[in-house]
Amino acid sequence: MALITKIREKSGVAAAAIAISLVLFLVGSDIFQGKSSLFGSNSQEVGEIAGESIMIQDFQKKVEEATQNYTAQTGKGPSEQEASMIRDQVWNQLILDIAYKKEFDALGLKVSDEELIDMVQGNNIHPSVRQQFTNPQTGQFDKMFVVQFLKNLKTLPVEQQQAWDRFEKSISQDRIRAKYENLLRMSNYVTQAEAAKDYQAQTAKFNSKFLFVPFFSIADSSIKVQDSQLEEYLAKHKDEFKGTNTRSIQYVTFPVIPTKQDTVEFYNSIKKLAKDLAVAQNDSAFAMLNSDVRTPYLVSYSEIPESVKPQLATFQVGGIYGPFKNGLTYSIYKYGGVKKDTLFTMRASHILIAPANKSDSAKAQARTRAEGILAQIKGGASFETLAQMNGMDGTAQQGGDLGYFKNNGGMAKSFEKALFGYNGAGLMPGVVETEFGFHVVKVTEAKTNTSYKLAAINKNIAPSQATMDKVFTTADAFANANGNLASFEVALKKDRNLIMMRADRLTENAASVNNLTNAREIVRWAFDDNTSVGDGSKKVFEQDSQYIVAYVTGKSDKDNVKVEDFRLELTALVRNQLKGEMIAKKLENKKGSLEQIAQAYGAGALVETVQDVTLASGMLNTAGPDAIALGRIAGLKNGKRSKVFVGDNGVYIAEKLSGAPAPALADYSPYKNQIQMMNTQRSSFYINEAIKENANIVDKRYKFY
Repeated sequence: MALITKIREKSGVAAAAIAISLVLFLVGSDIFQGKSSLFGSNSQEVGEIAGESIMIQDFQKKVEEATQNYTAQTGKGPSEQEASMIRDQVWNQLILDIAYKKEFDALGLKVSDEELIDMVQGNNIHPSVRQQFTNPQTGQFDKMFVVQFLKNLKTLPVEQQQAWDRFEKSISQDRIRAKYENLLRMSNYVTQAEAAKDYQAQTAKFNSKFLFVPFFSIADSSIKVQDSQLEEYLAKHKDEFKGTNTRSIQYVTFPVIPTKQDTVEFYNSIKKLAKDLAVAQNDSAFAMLNSDVRTPYLVSYSEIPESVKPQLATFQVGGIYGPFKNGLTYSIYKYGGVKKDTLFTMRASHILIAPANKSDSAKAQARTRAEGILAQIKGGASFETLAQMNGMDGTAQQGGDLGYFKNNGGMAKSFEKALFGYNGAGLMPGVVETEFGFHVVKVTEAKTNTSYKLAAINKNIAPSQATMDKVFTTADAFANANGNLASFEVALKKDRNLIMMRADRLTENAASVNNLTNAREIVRWAFDDNTSVGDGSKKVFEQDSQYIVAYVTGKSDKDNVKVEDFRLELTALVRNQLKGEMIAKKLENKKGSLEQIAQAYGAGALVETVQDVTLASGMLNTAGPDAIALGRIAGLKNGKRSKVFVGDNGVYIAEKLSGAPAPALADYSPYKNQIQMMNTQRSSFYINEAIKENANIVDKRYKFY
């Protein structure tokens, strides 16, 4: 019985593993808008896969079966987020059963009965079977255990036999999909010419001097872009702008804020809880039972709220302290003393200097730079300022602050060893080397393994029902009085206390709207066939502690791409195109050195020099990684100057000072292998994308969930 329960659980894991390989179908996938809606239509089609219609009744039945399996495995029903994941898994399984199967059948791929037997109890055991029947005492797979289990299978309850059937189906599908992907993957061959080209791109270097006029040197406001120009650009670049079904909305919120009377009643309840906590025999259990937000009883100093830390030194064992306010949460504490932990906690800031590459010379340059920064700080310079100026990771803008961390492997091993081997606080005397580079480190709070016993009752202040009803009445009156976008805009001008929020390009399956989580009701309304651009919701949506009235301001259609769908992107591209033409015209026919031409051009023109640039990872100083410019410069003969040309980021006149192809190799195998490995890593994605496109998947789940 225990084994079949485990098999049932693992069959779900195997199915989930298959579903994971199909995540690419959902991430960034094209979603097709249906012609009907749950609201105001009788259509029961939840989608279409490879020409096969999926009806909501059939889909929901599979969802309910999967939900029952989930509940049996976990002992609890799924949350809203988990329910959404279950629906995704069922949808992915349908894609596998229909779209993938059509591809398998077209190639004659299958898993025979004999092969399935071999996978379960033969000479080529599937990894999932091997995992299930591994002896926990010896850690060894036991084939006889499989055979014995199968002999007794018919004596088990029907639902357990069904669990085994699902498990066999999942490993069979896993095998046939592996056959299909391997077949396509092995058809990919990297030629020596491709490998040689990649080698040259990574190895061949050139030196160049160029005049660069960036697009940003001309103010955007000085360039007027016409709609006709946007239309023309879109028509020429249709493949670059893929349409999607989206909705844009504006909305106004009516927050439900506790009144003064609500606050008085809340404080009275907090005081009573404080008295009860003081005399509770098991204070930690009492605190847990009475908290809206549960927190551990034993906490490190870093885990204590900032509002509590200044008073921590005054706490007496057995004392009650608070309430402390954090947003709408109030906390009271019963202090139980301290305890030494096995882990240490500390806080530090750092300045990371990363080498440009893995060469010894690059590492030496990075170390020298880091040691120079350390010397400046020792001389009195501000650590935080130098971190902002020099730091090469995400902490730079925070002055290098890493926050609190423990010696539990969360940091790089060498970094952790150096810092937790340091006693006290302050600037560490030398730089710390890790695989990421060289770190200048300041310990802002010394390491400690002291933990604090704090029984915390955390209560969220909430408005009363009377307060909620009053705000709802206000929101409802607003919705009824302003039923369309035009009247909404008038209302906004009249009442400056109303705050309008905007959410652009919501997709059909979006679960949130800006910071509004679980906002599916709003999204479904926006995509309803009976909802048009300019319509107001005419109803009030409830979201956490606020009420919302929404208006549709725009829509896009997958099959009808318009300028308005990509106005910002198109405007930026056309504007740069016009700037490029203006700059190029001004530079044409100018003679002399690059410096002389730059001086004649005027403000905005730069002359820069780059050395040892490669096509694979080239940077052109101010111009950055401009692919067009890199290609044009690399293609010049040594000592030659280009004509004026427009790149990705501006306009150029370039001179190739020197450069030579990398010497030919006798063996390009390392580069062939590198390309082959990258192709292999990407193959599943490309296969998924190809099958998805060929299957013409229409996902209408958004109409029902």
